[in-house]
Amino acid sequence: MIFLMDLQMMLLDVLYYILRNSLRLVLRPRTKPIDGELVLITGAGGGLGRLFAQEFAKHGAEVVLWDTNAASNGQTAQLVREAGGKAHAYTVDVTCREDVYRHADLVRRDLGRDVTMLVNNAGVVAGERMLDCPDELIERTMRVNCHALFWTVKAFLPQMKAQNHGHVVTIASVLGLFSTACVEDYCASKFAAVGFHESMAHELIAEEINGVKTTLVCPYIVDTGMFEGCKIREEVELILPPLDPQYCVEQAMNAILIDQPLVCIPRLTYLPVMSRALLPWESNVVTYRFMGSDKCMYPFIDSKKRVSIGPAKNE
Repeated sequence: MIFLMDLQMMLLDVLYYILRNSLRLVLRPRTKPIDGELVLITGAGGGLGRLFAQEFAKHGAEVVLWDTNAASNGQTAQLVREAGGKAHAYTVDVTCREDVYRHADLVRRDLGRDVTMLVNNAGVVAGERMLDCPDELIERTMRVNCHALFWTVKAFLPQMKAQNHGHVVTIASVLGLFSTACVEDYCASKFAAVGFHESMAHELIAEEINGVKTTLVCPYIVDTGMFEGCKIREEVELILPPLDPQYCVEQAMNAILIDQPLVCIPRLTYLPVMSRALLPWESNVVTYRFMGSDKCMYPFIDSKKRVSIGPAKNE
């Protein structure tokens, strides 16, 4: 009897959340204020990380910038300050847990308070076929895109839980929800990032830590140069071009400010996520072939080879 009552309540809750989220597509929820929040962004030296820093600062947040490249990270900090924001730059290797923990303590000492929002943005890709890829590059991708999430979250989540206030954002990829050929290292690391994030979110809910929010951001290929050369079928690319970085960050910020748990950018990319779950494997294969997605990374890998071969000729 208790089981049937619980089943009924669960089905009602499922229906409620389906209707609520459908309504949110039409009537945008109220955004939360983040002025005064202390936001830490990894990979802040360029690309999406720099744009995130500027967007958070624009909303009144104070930003802490972590990157391995001190010069580019300093430039991000300068851009934020020139726009009237507060920024603090630190040179950190997020793949080294000792470095992460040490700098987490340093940030707390320097600023006198805890980080309240964590944006795990740092990411890399090897850009070589698996059998041609040096083991070191595969390991680097996993350390940056996956392992670093553990170290940063372990460094900052305890304080968020203690205060029942905070927000953890994971910048993953649609290639963490469905895969394509020749980027095994990247897909594996992003699938791991998605799994890590969702498990962490479930843990917070199970512990009834309702003041710490989570947002998983899964963008399509962003035109930052990371996947330069990647090419799908021309006719398909007309409706699914590489994302403008500013647009991507703005869409992600919209989701963060309304505490949206998951956002795929653009919305069109929800379709292959659903097809992967619902259709037979062979159906997805023929769809990939039609779109040119099965070989879309070939020109990207070739361009990476040309870049790596180029400097060697000059030595």
